[in-house]
Amino acid sequence: MDVQDIKNRFGIIGNSPLLNRAIDIARQVAPTDISVLITGESGSGKEVFSHIIHSLSARKHGPFIAVNCGAIPEGTIDSELFGHEKGSFTGASDARKGYFEVVDGGTIFLDEVAELPLGTQARLLRVLETGEYIRVGSSKVQKTNVRVMAATNKDVFDAVMAGKFREDLYYRLNTVPLKVPALRERKEDINLLFRKFIADFTDKYRSPSVQLDQSAQQMLMDYSWPGNVRQLKNIAEQIAVLEKERNLSAQHLLNYIPNEVGSTLPMRIRNQEKEDFSERDILYKVLFDMKKDMTDLKKLVADIIQNGGNNSDFKPNPQVLNKLYRDIEIPANSNISSDPHKLIIHKPHDKSYEITHEAEEVEESLSLVDKESDLIKKALKKHKGKRKLAARELGISERTLYRKIKELEL
Repeated sequence: MDVQDIKNRFGIIGNSPLLNRAIDIARQVAPTDISVLITGESGSGKEVFSHIIHSLSARKHGPFIAVNCGAIPEGTIDSELFGHEKGSFTGASDARKGYFEVVDGGTIFLDEVAELPLGTQARLLRVLETGEYIRVGSSKVQKTNVRVMAATNKDVFDAVMAGKFREDLYYRLNTVPLKVPALRERKEDINLLFRKFIADFTDKYRSPSVQLDQSAQQMLMDYSWPGNVRQLKNIAEQIAVLEKERNLSAQHLLNYIPNEVGSTLPMRIRNQEKEDFSERDILYKVLFDMKKDMTDLKKLVADIIQNGGNNSDFKPNPQVLNKLYRDIEIPANSNISSDPHKLIIHKPHDKSYEITHEAEEVEESLSLVDKESDLIKKALKKHKGKRKLAARELGISERTLYRKIKELEL
């Protein structure tokens, strides 16, 4: 059976290369018992592909069941999948078979598999690897022969990285990945699908046929369709029932297609939390910028000291001045020139010095011992040698201060 035959059999409409590729993968993997992980957005038709694989497999005469893992409460999911014994929990008045027991010899499709609790994931992994499971409240190991297909609209690998999904189960389910394209990724199929849906619903509700002009067709193709095929089908049904005008333009479709809020421009969203600056990162950046500005300021001061205010000894260094004065508004009545290429500093005796010399950077000692020694000296000097007050100023005990004074030979 080729791709077109599968489309005809299962009512699949479209000629998108991405859609044809997904159908071809389903066709090739169907005769095997390999686990398949079907990924795609909600409403894109993932369950249809599970039916394709089951119908073309050797298990086609066996039972098939689709289980929505996200719709079953966490407390009862194990009982639903693996069954339970009488009295195993409150309300278990009788023993019950689970899906893996009922579907023995057939296929089970686990939709929204990423919603499974971690404990259930461990039980599922055991079934996939050995075919064994244990009912809730029992100690007897039972065997089953079931082909498992799973589907999700989430990025399971991200869930693995976040610790919400078992890595071993991910690789066991993802033996063959099958991605169902979103509707916006197969724009050439949108008008075909709409015509099919509108014809079905006008026939069902016995309403006149509907035609789209060029602007309406273009609007359907330009819309992002977050609900995919399911959303397109719902809108077609609304139009078939509610719309009085049967020749539709883009203006008519505005009554049925929701407004898209926000920009649809491409943007990178993955690992966004890793790229955002934390408050600590911002503080570090501010401190580093302040340190660089202080170093540049020391250069200017060193120029003045070394050259003694002799204008002829300086060379233009506007880059440093531009950086230091980029955020400063200089008053009109100030003695400081607003031109960073010609900064004039006035001394008390009205002697002006033009700073244009590029000074050598003055290296600052980064020794912790030197810093500690300087702080202790300043504290002792401030409190006129009184160790008790100096220790309180430094935030240490008087005994620690005494020991530091001996160690540093102050």
